Amino acid sequence: MRIMWDYFEKRRKMNIILITGASSGIGREFAIQMDKYFSGIDEFWLAARNRKRLKELAGKLKHRSRLFAMDITNTENLALLEAEAFRHNITLRMLINCAGYGIMGDFCGQDRESELGMIRLNCQALTELTHRMIPYMRRGSRILQMASSAAFLPQPDFAVYAATKAYVLSFSRALGEELKEAGIYVTSICPGPVDTPFFEIAEKSGSTLAVKKYAMVSAQRVVALALRDSALRRSMSVCGLPMKSFLVLSKILPHGILLKAAELMKERGM
Repeated sequence: MRIMWDYFEKRRKMNIILITGASSGIGREFAIQMDKYFSGIDEFWLAARNRKRLKELAGKLKHRSRLFAMDITNTENLALLEAEAFRHNITLRMLINCAGYGIMGDFCGQDRESELGMIRLNCQALTELTHRMIPYMRRGSRILQMASSAAFLPQPDFAVYAATKAYVLSFSRALGEELKEAGIYVTSICPGPVDTPFFEIAEKSGSTLAVKKYAMVSAQRVVALALRDSALRRSMSVCGLPMKSFLVLSKILPHGILLKAAELMKERGM
């Protein structure tokens, strides 16, 4: 009898939350906030390249954690992650794609491989992982994709990053419509500047408009709103009045006018 019980316990569906980019910033904050309030979750699956930081995070969580120290732009690593999902017979309750980076500065002056790396991580890896994980979801599962307010408008000196985030926003909104009938809901997270290590990489070869820094918000605030918007089945989560205003302006004014205004602000050091 005990042998039979052990067999069925092993085959019981495990309720999982999978977070990429979990070692720092917004991904880390998602793990911390959900650890406090989410019940009925068997394990958090945390993916990032930095194993040491993942272990430090796991040590702070009450939930059991499984660590995947990997580069998700490597499709073989994503295949291994999918194999683990199959082996453990999981139900993926939430997929949170936070892995990504940006580089500021004139496009022609940037390292080509770094620019292409943004596309591979911000777009290709996000798309492939989402495609691999959807079969493990059920009605009520949710997908949260890290886009950006940079998706609202082309961004000179941030050209590739803004383009990748426009892709994430468009892809996520279309995917949400496709999955709605299955009861799986997709939310694009579109913050402005967030107080995370993001700018340590982004500003190595350039800088954003100074005015953007006045709109900076905390990762805690972005995550709390994103979780609420996801629960309300909203397709977008935009944190803060400045970014909500920016979204409205990007819809009602020609982009040429907004780009000219941004150019003038840059010339005046704003």
